[in-house]
Amino acid sequence: MFCVSVVGFLFLRTRVPGAPIPGHQDFEEVNLRYYVRRNDRRGVVFLKEIVTKRAIAAVARLLYNENYVAWPMSHRLEGNLAEYRWRRSDRWNHLRVETAGEPVLAAPGCREEFITEHYQGYTRQRDGGCLEYRVEHVPWRLWLSSSAELSRDAAGLYGHEFTAILSGPPQSDFLAEGSPLAVYQGVRI
Repeated sequence: MFCVSVVGFLFLRTRVPGAPIPGHQDFEEVNLRYYVRRNDRRGVVFLKEIVTKRAIAAVARLLYNENYVAWPMSHRLEGNLAEYRWRRSDRWNHLRVETAGEPVLAAPGCREEFITEHYQGYTRQRDGGCLEYRVEHVPWRLWLSSSAELSRDAAGLYGHEFTAILSGPPQSDFLAEGSPLAVYQGVRI
């Protein structure tokens, strides 16, 4: 299964590594990612990560070679609505989902489980190598959506190669509950 996702996150009480950085603990992130398997491990590769804090983007680029950018952002969580907004140049983009029903764990083998239940991350290094890092969190409960919308300039944000795949309707849209998580130092593979 090949899957590309645009995902919005709200990071709260962030610590690096284990220490809170004043003014940089709570922030929004929207990222474009795809999913991989390596042996028996399921993982994620980030293609572009948008945050509102310049220092977070700079540290992620410098230390981890992640493709972070810092742009104005906001979020709104009201009742059954979750929305993330980001501005590139003079255009606002958004990711919005309205949920229905009660949250449940994803069924084994479904697309939603494939997207949320991965515990490895992979990042390309400047010399062409790759780091694999472990991510730890409890399984997340999910709300199915009653409506979802992604408004964006796909070519401007991610490059022309993603225009077609991001222009069609989503094959899956949902809201994950989230939880505390830990990201461990990477190992070169």
